Amino acid sequence: MTRKHDAIFDDVLSDLDSAPDASDRAGARFLKRSTAISDRLAGEVEEKTLRWVDPARCRMWDRHNRDYALLTEDNCRDLIDGIRSQGQQEFPAIVRPVDDPDYDFEVICGARRHFAVSWLRANNYTQFKYLIEARQLSDEEAFRLADIENRDREDISDYERALDYADAVARYYGGKQKAMAERLEVSQPWLSRYLQLAKLPQAIVDAFPNIREIRERNARELKPLLAQPETARAVLDEANAIGRTQAQARSGRGSFVDAATVMRRLSRAGKPLQPKAETEGRIYRRTPHDKGVAVVQKGRKMRMEFDKDMSRTQLEGAFAAYLKATFDG
Repeated sequence: MTRKHDAIFDDVLSDLDSAPDASDRAGARFLKRSTAISDRLAGEVEEKTLRWVDPARCRMWDRHNRDYALLTEDNCRDLIDGIRSQGQQEFPAIVRPVDDPDYDFEVICGARRHFAVSWLRANNYTQFKYLIEARQLSDEEAFRLADIENRDREDISDYERALDYADAVARYYGGKQKAMAERLEVSQPWLSRYLQLAKLPQAIVDAFPNIREIRERNARELKPLLAQPETARAVLDEANAIGRTQAQARSGRGSFVDAATVMRRLSRAGKPLQPKAETEGRIYRRTPHDKGVAVVQKGRKMRMEFDKDMSRTQLEGAFAAYLKATFDG
């Protein structure tokens, strides 16, 4: 028998020596302890060491699949209130040790828990500490563990997950989607959709209020429009126009354009305005695939009609085409 086994049975004998003399209680205690020993020796029970630490001694893993900067008191309110009402954090975060004078661990799973405990400590609840389970993990193991824990959680956006997958397929799997899908135990088409989402042009990303509102289905809807140079140009022009509005809103000037409206405007931009009958006037466009301005003449008066969602670039191009045809033609 190994030293480990000897130590376990020594614990049992010690417990029996200190137990009451009543044989029924000693017997029950012995059976309970023996069952626990058997489970441990059979490998059916795994013991874990949990620690309570200062969250300030834990940093985020630089490839964590959640954007920590997007965590706020509002979107972590449920967790903050839960920890406060329970008196402690119930489920440990998964961390690994780091060789850093400023930190003892880096967080693999548990960014929201880290934020919630940090917020409580900064707001007069200094008794709370961060519950962790430390493990020795490679980067690839850390990636898979974080993915398993967060795959079905709604508070991680599709876009955050897509960026994580795009980085991982190149970093850990040599760019081979099949190998990554097998390792994660997901289908290749499912993984491919997220990798496609990560390829969205930055102008499209900036057109949304924030990355947490970008969905996998958005990439699918925009893919055919972005595949053709003519429609892609119109969509990107519209995205740039929306992006300027969103940037102003982020600086406190005006309101955000909501995600549903963003998609409607981008989709509409990729569908050229249908030409009207010649009897209703002439359509002037910057390019054959852009939205245009319809000009109708009634006597000595001219009436111009155009889509209110036209981008500035499209509108200026259409007016330039009208002026050229009128005065240079």
